[in-house]
Amino acid sequence: MKMLIALVVVAFAAAASACSCDTMKWATCDGTPCTCTLLVDSGVKQPLDCKKLIPKCYLMKAEMYRARKGLNTRTIGGKPVETAFVDNDGIYDPDCENDGKFKAKQCNNTEECWCVNSAGVRRTDKGDKNLKCDKLVETNWIRLQLTHAPVKADAKVNADNLKVAIADAINKRYDNFNKELVEKVEYDPEARLIVVDVKKPKGDKRDLTNMAYYMEKDVKVLPLFKNQDAFEPTVSGTKLPMEKILVYYVDEEPPTFTMQHLSGGIIAVIVVVVLAVVAGLLVLFFARKRQNQRYNKAQQREMEAM
Repeated sequence: MKMLIALVVVAFAAAASACSCDTMKWATCDGTPCTCTLLVDSGVKQPLDCKKLIPKCYLMKAEMYRARKGLNTRTIGGKPVETAFVDNDGIYDPDCENDGKFKAKQCNNTEECWCVNSAGVRRTDKGDKNLKCDKLVETNWIRLQLTHAPVKADAKVNADNLKVAIADAINKRYDNFNKELVEKVEYDPEARLIVVDVKKPKGDKRDLTNMAYYMEKDVKVLPLFKNQDAFEPTVSGTKLPMEKILVYYVDEEPPTFTMQHLSGGIIAVIVVVVLAVVAGLLVLFFARKRQNQRYNKAQQREMEAM
């Protein structure tokens, strides 16, 4: 009888452990068939597809909810083109579509609103609730700027093998992410800097942003996966743990930031430069005016002598 009870307990434990969400450590899973949900607000449970990376919009909502409740969430953490930008606003409580995509207009439960790209990153100045965001602009190029930890003196990172290692690591860790989208990898061994360009053709609807968000968590804080292994590409037998990450976003359409987006210091510099130019033009104008007056007087004297 005891043996039977033990077998039942083992079977129950095995079934319980099988019902889990490998791509989201905060998920709650139970039932037959196994169903997993993520708490994104008080009493609001978002159903999850744990066979895929969880949409970033749901992840940000969950982080905001956990932050409000004082639960563990996160710590503080070269442009590919001129229109690239980073996420300087941090997380907010986003409005999500039914498929997990961001709504084009976000207000963070306030009267202040802005437009976002498919990564949920602000791409316009902030305005009131009358702000129009006609569509969700797709992010088609992400630059991951990584710094790896020091390696042993006898371990060398082969730059030629680095792209393959990075692409393989991204593919394996992030839901079989398409390695072909890893377009270019550059490496500066002295700075231990790795620059990874992940790019897709314009109009392509494959998502880049979920992978980038999961990687940010892997490097900056702790993994979102139930498995807490780090993102560590292996190059010629040498593992490269990452210390820092910076993510640049390039959209299919340029962002529409104006002077409102600039810091006070930058605006002050612009004002000083403009004033200096105006002052220079005024000096030039008065100098020429004086020169013309002298010329006219000299010409008048010559006429009187004649």
